[in-house]
Amino acid sequence: MPQTKTKPAKKKASRKRVARKASSASKTALRMTVARKSGKAELRYIPWTTVPLEDLNPLLQRQFVVGEDVMVARVLLKKGCIVPLHSHYNEQLTYILEGALKFWIDGKEIVVRAGEVLTIPRNMPHKAEALEDTVDLDIFNPPRADWINKTDQYLRAAK
Repeated sequence: MPQTKTKPAKKKASRKRVARKASSASKTALRMTVARKSGKAELRYIPWTTVPLEDLNPLLQRQFVVGEDVMVARVLLKKGCIVPLHSHYNEQLTYILEGALKFWIDGKEIVVRAGEVLTIPRNMPHKAEALEDTVDLDIFNPPRADWINKTDQYLRAAK
């Protein structure tokens, strides 16, 4: 009986074509920073020095690592950087490592300095300004799909 190609072989060939089209550098970076849902959690060790620094605008850069249900981002803001008013479904914790951010949130102005944390509930509109050069860690649950997919135009257009 003659052998015929099976559907799994075609799928494998199709995946190879798609992989060739994607930039190997960006694909590798995304693979390192985004955990895939495989049914089993995986342990990963990721130094920030291995995560690509993304330039969003002249005053704003970021790096992020994504787990199955959480995302951590290292955000670098130059003095005067404005993060425009926005909201998102994701709960957010912001921990300032260096510098200070002024937030406009829930009708209040709140300055968060190095060593301090701000919790932002889901869907709460907020805006921020870097009062000095600032490094912060933002933690999101669930992970920000707009950041992963690079559809976060509100950050890319800001100055």
